Formats: sequence, structure tokens, C-alpha cells
Amino acid sequence: MRTVFGARPLRALVLSAAFAAPILISAALPASAPRHSQSNQSQQGERQNLIKEVRHQLLLLPYYSVFDNLAYRVDGDTVTLEGQVVRPTLKSDAEAAVKSISGIGAVVNNIEVLPVSPMDDDIRRAVYRAIYSEPSLSKYGYSAVAGIHIIVKNGNVTLVGVVDNEADKNLANIRANGVPNVFGVKNNLVVTPGAK
Repeated sequence: MRTVFGARPLRALVLSAAFAAPILISAALPASAPRHSQSNQSQQGERQNLIKEVRHQLLLLPYYSVFDNLAYRVDGDTVTLEGQVVRPTLKSDAEAAVKSISGIGAVVNNIEVLPVSPMDDDIRRAVYRAIYSEPSLSKYGYSAVAGIHIIVKNGNVTLVGVVDNEADKNLANIRANGVPNVFGVKNNLVVTPGAK
């Protein structure tokens, strides 16, 4: 399972699988094994708590911003970190925060540090203004971690996050495409009604 951030912090586990689906852990248990059922439920509970704690620690990172995208996958006691960040220190801070969690055996840090580019910085600011100055989209910027994240690499923009409806998703795409010097926009926003 893969969990992505970018939505509001109080949204309980809606941020997963590139915002596509809530984190669900299912176990196919035979009906004749009630004794194993309790241990599997206990393992599921521990796993859910571990997933929540990883998410919590990543959301607490002080320099995690609207221009970063953090994702993770939990496999047993191994956490794989993914995504893109503007600051190299955020990559190392994310790894350190996850390593400090009890129950984590290993951390694989696949977070990409975006290249330093004044042009990309200008595009980030312009896309941010274009999206969050739109009255119907401004609601996604009212929390500590914005609902729509703007990832810019070599003039290409990727929108990541969760929005309430298709209209908001399409409007964010139109606003980002209207920014000068943007080569292309990839809209990875996921529609989850009531998620704001």
C-alpha cells in the first residue's frame, strides 16, 4: 500500500494509493479458524497504528510545504518513502522521523530532491497564486498542509492531492495550464467528496 500526503491533516487515512483509495487491510480468513482470527485482527490493528504513526510523523515535518509531495508504503516493518521535495533536508528529515518510530525495522528512502532552478521557483509561485487565488479553490489552502500540492520539475507541473469534486479538479488544471512558461500539467488530483 502506498500513502500520499497533501490533504488536510485531520482527514483520517483518506490519503492513500496516490489519493486513490483509503488504506484498507483485508485478510482472507477461513471460517473454521476463530483462534487465528484474533491474532490477525491484532496484527491488523498494529499495522494500522504503524501506518497512522508514519503519516503523523511525516505531517509534523516543519518544512513540508505545498511544493512537496511525500508518499510511503509499509511492508511488514519496512517503510519505503517516495515523492518529491524541494529541500534536500526534508528528504533526510523524513527518513529520520520514520526511523524513530517504534516497530520500524528499515527505511528505504526513494524521495527525489527536485533540481534547483530559478525558473521552476517562479513557476511554483505563479501556479500557487493561480490556483489558490481562485475563490472556489482557496478552501484547499486553509490548513497547515494544503489540499493541492504543486510539484514543478524542469517547467513541468504535477498537481497532487485531494479535491471535493471534478469541477475543482478541472479548474485547478485550467488555472495551472494558464501560467506562462509551464511546459505541461499532469493532473493527479483525486476526487473524494467531503475531503476538504
